[in-house]
Amino acid sequence: MAFWSDYSIDKDGKGFEPKRKFTFLLSIAGKDLSLENYLIKKVKKPGFEISESEHKFLNHTFYYPGKVKWKEVSFTIVDVINPNSTQKFLAFLEKCGYRAPQGPVEPGNANAQTVSKLRSVEALGQPIIRQLDADGRTVDEWVMKGAWIKDVEFGELNYDEEDLMAIDVTIRYDFAYCNIVQPEKAKFPSNAS
Repeated sequence: MAFWSDYSIDKDGKGFEPKRKFTFLLSIAGKDLSLENYLIKKVKKPGFEISESEHKFLNHTFYYPGKVKWKEVSFTIVDVINPNSTQKFLAFLEKCGYRAPQGPVEPGNANAQTVSKLRSVEALGQPIIRQLDADGRTVDEWVMKGAWIKDVEFGELNYDEEDLMAIDVTIRYDFAYCNIVQPEKAKFPSNAS
């Protein structure tokens, strides 16, 4: 029998169950930005790349691993009227330190303030992507450290489309780790009972 259709239980009491794309939660609950996870349409999980160095000797080339670089994470959220998603991101930008030019710039006044990593990381908090099993339990949990929002796209208007408006967001972070959770220990509370 093919493994995709073999639902039998093995000696450890576990059966084969693949992870599915639509069973996830993205938690954004920072000091100055909190997003309702039911508005998030999709998220790209963390990934990494290892650079390489090459060494040439005679007619040969040898490759050596270099530094690890974590790839950006992006997500898409539905732009809603109340609470206004656009307003949340613009307020978040100010909490990161951005100020639109207004009046003279003097040392110490708000017009001289710039975006800083400290304010950006505090405002965003620690993004967590949780992948769930069919029972709503956490299977794995990606935690991004030193994360800040790098890019926000407020979408495009079009008379020919009936889609919901969406905001695309890109997060840059220093590194990530993945907690592999034992399903028996990570049951989410349910209101179905």
